[in-house]
Parts: sequence; structure tokens; C-alpha cells
Amino acid sequence: MNIKLRTLFILYNLVERLEYMRSHPASSPKANLIIEVSLEKFTILNTMKISGGVAHELPADLRKALGTDSQALTAWEDITPLSRNEWICWTISVTKPETRKEHVGRVVSELKEGMRRPCCWIGCTHRTDKAMSRSQKFILGRRSKQTS
Repeated sequence: MNIKLRTLFILYNLVERLEYMRSHPASSPKANLIIEVSLEKFTILNTMKISGGVAHELPADLRKALGTDSQALTAWEDITPLSRNEWICWTISVTKPETRKEHVGRVVSELKEGMRRPCCWIGCTHRTDKAMSRSQKFILGRRSKQTS
């Protein structure tokens, strides 16, 4: 694993623990002193560059999920920008918040399992660098007929 990613992952976990200590002052009276020092480090973590896709920026919920799992983040950075774009589009294309949360969790778990693209997905229809495929047009056409 990349040493920089591992360091940031450890730092993120430290800040999570410190935030818990701040919210539960009885657990540690020195928590506020430690938190002030670590907030500067946390800012560095929040501005850490996690690659996005071709047509989509990385949404905050997916960014947080990837940032908290070093194995998934390493896999994320290893796939192509087009693959990252497919994962992002697959995640943001759902309408229900609970489904989106499920998709974010699946991105992390499936990246860790070695999957490089979402399974059974028609592909991102937001890309402007290429025309939609015939299968995408067919599926989208069927969907629009079903809703009318």
C-alpha cells in the first residue's frame, strides 16, 4: 500500500477517535487540547485529492467512504478514470437515499473484491465524449415507455 495513503488513513481514524472524545468529555479531559492540534491535520485529509471520473465529480458521501477504507482507496486510484466515472454515475443515478447509501457501501466492498466496474450497469449516459450505444438507447427507450 502507498505510504502516503496509509498515513492519511491512520490520521483519519485518529481524528474520528478524537471527535468521539470531544463529544464525550468525561472520557478524556485533555481531548480539546488534542483536537485543536489534530484539526489542522484533518484539514489536510479533507483536501486530499481522491480522483474523480470523466463526466462526474466525486460526491462527498462516496469520498468519505473511500477515505475511510485504505484498501478500497488503493483500488479506486488503481482503476481508470472511465471506470471511476462508471462507479460514480452508478452511485448517483438512484433516487432513494437508502439505495444511494447501499450503492456507496457496495462500491467500497466490490472494489475490495477486485471489481473494476459496476456489474449489470448500462453505463454512464452523461458522457459527452462519445455517443450513447444502441443498447443504452434501447434500455432508456423502454424505461420512458414504461413511465408514460
